[in-house]
Amino acid sequence: MPQSYGYARVSTDGQTLDVQVAQLKVAGAERVFQEKVSGAKQERVQLKKFLHRLEPEDVLLVTRLDRLARSTRDLLNILAAVTEKGAAFRSLADSWADTTTAHGRLMLTVLGGLAEFERELIRARTGEGRARAKAAGKKLGRGYKLTPHQQQEAKSRREAGETITAIARSYAVHHSTISRLCA
Repeated sequence: MPQSYGYARVSTDGQTLDVQVAQLKVAGAERVFQEKVSGAKQERVQLKKFLHRLEPEDVLLVTRLDRLARSTRDLLNILAAVTEKGAAFRSLADSWADTTTAHGRLMLTVLGGLAEFERELIRARTGEGRARAKAAGKKLGRGYKLTPHQQQEAKSRREAGETITAIARSYAVHHSTISRLCA
């Protein structure tokens, strides 16, 4: 049987969840998951627990969008998880953010499209920047762990019969670094 769940969050221990919990219960939340944790932190244990518990046709209620997500991308990721479960979402203060209605689903689809467009723009700009850097002769990626002199020395030591592990240990690198170098 579908249920309505609430999610209430405040950022600091000095704040209270009482008002949010009361509003969510009036709106029909049968159980309210509560957290006192910054929205910027990834580990929101109660949110994870709630999302895991969702069943098809359940409804997630929040008082305002900022109580659920810290950014548009975070909101879309959470809503994707809700949708994957076959559940719905409704924000009490933001009437357009209500996937229980066709209008709300349209608004969130448009918002999702804009976020995807923004990601594509970022990807394109990043690709252009990489191409310019390569054309300018810059090496991309992580630098070498060993200097050219150390690389040559390690190769010589390996050719002399020293073990890869011993060589790696002397340079404080993983044995696969020496193995790749000598291949």
